[in-house]
Amino acid sequence: MEATEKTTPKREELIIKFGKGLVGKPFMAKTGKECVGIKIPNADPADKTPWESIVVGANRVHEDKFGKGMWMKIPADGQTKVSRSVITGQDENGKNIFAKTSRMVSNHDLKAMMESYKTREKTSVRDALAQPALHGAGERKAPVADMQR
Repeated sequence: MEATEKTTPKREELIIKFGKGLVGKPFMAKTGKECVGIKIPNADPADKTPWESIVVGANRVHEDKFGKGMWMKIPADGQTKVSRSVITGQDENGKNIFAKTSRMVSNHDLKAMMESYKTREKTSVRDALAQPALHGAGERKAPVADMQR
């Protein structure tokens, strides 16, 4: 007799890494499942629009081994709903009125959005300290002792 094996196709998954500060407090969804909200920072630091967010099951989000970051696995071929609160106007008392806008993004795009910090141009402290010297080469700065008097 041959043993029949049930073969389940292995789903490809994406691992998304992000900072601990982007994760909100766990809450109970209407379905009774524990969920957590995750903020998605804007890729451009000059972009001042409110950050988008996603909601995933709390059991999908894990702390990394160093205790400073978080990670989650999502299906590679899926889509995730991304939402953002946008100001639509003001009421008669001057309070802002918000509306929630939502869109579906592929999970590959979501990974790129969440990990956009990896592609930003990084400046070292040494470079940041050297730049004022280049711009103000002709100016003499007062010693610290002179500034305290």
